[in-house]
Amino acid sequence: MSEAFANLSADTLVAALAANVREEGSRVAMRERDYGIWQEITWIDVQERVLAIAAGLEQLGLQPGQAMIVVGDNRANLYFTMLAAMCLRAFPAPIFPDVPVDQLDVYTRFGSPTLAIAEDQEQVDKLVGLRERIGRPHTIIFDDPRGLMLNRPEGVIALEQVLSAGRDRLKVQPALAGDLLSRARADDIAVLLYSSGTTGSPKGVPLRHRNVMRGVANAARGGYFRQYEEMFAYLPTAWVGDFVFTLGAGVMLRSTVNIPERQETVGHDIRDIAPTFYLAAPRAWDNMLTRIQVGMADSTALKRRLFDWFMPRAVDLERRLLAGQVPTVSDRIVKQFGEWLVYGPIKDHLGLSRAERAFTGGEALGEDTFLFFRALGIPLKQFYGQTETSALSAAQVEGSVKLHTVGSPMPGVEIQIDESGEILIRSESVIDGYFDDSQASAKAIQNGWLRTGDAGYIDADGHLAVLGRVSEVVRTAQGERFIPNYIENRIKFSQYVRNVAVMGAGRETLTAIVCIDLEATGHWAEKRGIAYTSYADLALQPEVLQLIAGVLQHMNSTQPEGLRIWRFTNLHKDFDADDGEITRTRKLRRNVVEERYARIIEALYDPSRSSVQFEAEIVYEDGARGALKRELPLVEVR
Repeated sequence: MSEAFANLSADTLVAALAANVREEGSRVAMRERDYGIWQEITWIDVQERVLAIAAGLEQLGLQPGQAMIVVGDNRANLYFTMLAAMCLRAFPAPIFPDVPVDQLDVYTRFGSPTLAIAEDQEQVDKLVGLRERIGRPHTIIFDDPRGLMLNRPEGVIALEQVLSAGRDRLKVQPALAGDLLSRARADDIAVLLYSSGTTGSPKGVPLRHRNVMRGVANAARGGYFRQYEEMFAYLPTAWVGDFVFTLGAGVMLRSTVNIPERQETVGHDIRDIAPTFYLAAPRAWDNMLTRIQVGMADSTALKRRLFDWFMPRAVDLERRLLAGQVPTVSDRIVKQFGEWLVYGPIKDHLGLSRAERAFTGGEALGEDTFLFFRALGIPLKQFYGQTETSALSAAQVEGSVKLHTVGSPMPGVEIQIDESGEILIRSESVIDGYFDDSQASAKAIQNGWLRTGDAGYIDADGHLAVLGRVSEVVRTAQGERFIPNYIENRIKFSQYVRNVAVMGAGRETLTAIVCIDLEATGHWAEKRGIAYTSYADLALQPEVLQLIAGVLQHMNSTQPEGLRIWRFTNLHKDFDADDGEITRTRKLRRNVVEERYARIIEALYDPSRSSVQFEAEIVYEDGARGALKRELPLVEVR
């Protein structure tokens, strides 16, 4: 093993933390912005706080093998508390911060969690509501004291109290620090995450230390990580990408993890940091492209002309480079001037001027978006993985990037395609099974191979292409096989479409329910003098309906005749995770959508209907319910 990756030999994240302190304790491990000022935290500081919190949590009764609820946005103290739980051979169970209180019990049913750490008053209130309903968590620890200094509910305590009590223990028990650093084992659960739950209740996914360590080691050996990265922690803490990329790789590879002041300041804070490693979901890259396009449309005439001249040439060059062509002298000259005048300033505005490694994963990324950012000089690549594989299975390598694949297997990862077309994965980064669910475990893991549930193929160069979910492979009435999600992702490549559901199983034709992107479509409408008052009003404007019809016409041009969209309607609202229509990671819950909008779907397949009246239930902030009736036009895609 190379000296650069010496820490990859550690068998737990706790052991890796201890090695960082021994070898480079004064190096900056984290920066967190507080009241506009970046506070630096060294590895020595991290370990001191982690051990103090661990000593305090043990006094509060956190036991080995027990879950600890974590809910809130990215905060250094939440990461410290997660590591502290690992010191006690317990494990954090992070929850998406926007999960409503009436759904919290679904995400707290494994590991008997009696303790919880919450970011602020909002999350404390939700946990108190959960406790009133199911009897736990008994103790709720909070980080941000605002709103919690007076009239604090019973069992709610400040993290500072836990820290203080832990420090007192460490003072009177000198051997305790070493003991806490040596307890964790490779087979211990490092974190309990939850599956997306697209087809039912989310399953508990226990990632053990050895899974995370091996996943990061595989990625590092494949060149996807470097030591001493500058990382930006803004992803949801309950997503596997944040735990593995931010906390796992951050500790193992001695990265500096930069934490924004709050989610609302992410765009400003990232420009201060300019991370060297950046991960974002496809929709985030799409949104960035939309913001750039909207911003350029509102800029000066000179800037627009420069953008409109240089960007098409940069995209064309990138397309030719991916096809294996060698850039000409003219290409290099244009590229250099473009860097000075257009590409560099845009990257600097995005905070990605130093992004040497930029990745996206989770679903397909549009070709236009992918080429645009690579044309800017951001070496964007796609990766493939699931929560069950520690997120790291396959990724693209610079020099062999293809538009429609996710790259080749990482070192230490085997990938096969079975006779049904399902992707199978075997690696030490793969979980042993689901939490307290032997039936689901036996179904998913067979003979050491994880059945991913994804359909795909491996091309002649050994690159993996992912088509969609195997369970979603359906046939039209004529027997044409298709995966709705595959078509949906390609429709969502348009900046004007945020979500879409495609129907057609057992039908003569395909139809779609479309949810527009409010920002991009709203800007398009404003430029054309189209007035609107709300999302629904905008979505149902005749001009917007024709805009979306054009998007679907373009998609149809790439599809076989039997798999083209015949009719569609724009929905009066976006699909919402709170309504159960999509998951927290924005995956479509098809069964919910098809049941809730059955009346719309039947109308789409009735050629005598030109519109359908739909009554939508509205829940106000005070809990009161109302109804809103909308007449939704049914538009044929010609």
